[in-house]
Amino acid sequence: MQTVQRAEPQNFERVLTSMCTEPHPKARKAAERFLATNPGDPGTYQTVAELEAQAVDMLGEIAGLAEPSGYITSGGTEANIQAVRIARNHGDSDNPNVVAPESVHFSFRKAAELLDVELRTAPTTNHRADLDAMNELADEDTVGMVGVAGSTEYGTVDPIPAIAELAEDIGAVCHVDAAWGGFYLPFADYDWNFEHAAIDTLTIDPHKGGQAAVPAGGLLARSQELFDDLAIDTPYLESTSQITLTGTRSGAGVASAVAAMETLWPGGYREQYERAMDNAEWLADALADRGHEVFGPELPLVTADLSVPMTDELRDRGWRVSKTGAGEMRIVCMPHVTRSMLRSFVADLDWY
Repeated sequence: MQTVQRAEPQNFERVLTSMCTEPHPKARKAAERFLATNPGDPGTYQTVAELEAQAVDMLGEIAGLAEPSGYITSGGTEANIQAVRIARNHGDSDNPNVVAPESVHFSFRKAAELLDVELRTAPTTNHRADLDAMNELADEDTVGMVGVAGSTEYGTVDPIPAIAELAEDIGAVCHVDAAWGGFYLPFADYDWNFEHAAIDTLTIDPHKGGQAAVPAGGLLARSQELFDDLAIDTPYLESTSQITLTGTRSGAGVASAVAAMETLWPGGYREQYERAMDNAEWLADALADRGHEVFGPELPLVTADLSVPMTDELRDRGWRVSKTGAGEMRIVCMPHVTRSMLRSFVADLDWY
């Protein structure tokens, strides 16, 4: 067993599958400065509480919401669990269910189990939500409808305005999971945010495309009233109530999210998106030229029908790659992924 003094953190030189990346240098410094602060106790840690309010405002600007409510979560899983909790508590059913496309993130299965909510997943068409299939699953006990804006397996964007209309028709909360896609979508031609549709809550993670330090997720809501049902009394703290799930949280994520967004929004993120899309398109062409069936990129994510043994051999050569549920290899062109990395990857692929 190696000691922490000898251990080295993950090197990103061959990481092609992670949706996290190296934090921006300013985000790293901010995280170190605020490690010992706790935004879960805003009465005591007032500076980081003010930074969290700033982070929420900036996330709202990115997601098209002028007066957002929300907070910095540990990541997309916590945000999605909280969104299901909001839907359950806001609804009026003894047997609540949430309807989502089968492409929904696995965190919703966790949420359903934890919160005693039935998760109903509808078949997709070309990896996107099928509105008719979702509508068929909805009934008087449906408290939430979920759309995905940048799916983790294929990078697809669901028809968010239409899903929001379905939710509105039955009086359900509409949630959008843009945990990964949220920092790319402002520069792409999709309808996905609060400006585009009558959605209620949205997940967006600064520690993914936003280049903040882990952990720094985000949950936004159109109205503070949606959080009211989550409020828990906190009698021993200076603040009187709390809406978060985790309670004590590190201020590192909050501070790094603000530092990253102050530095990169909007021009830096636009450049990042354009570079990532160029790389993803180059890779898709390179794989297609070699006879592989390729899906994408719609956002900077490519899947290809490489065999499982080949995927394992690439891992043996140090490449960090993963597979979709259907067995395709998936590659995510995060900010640390360069054209040089992709050329080396394709060269190793050719070797096999």
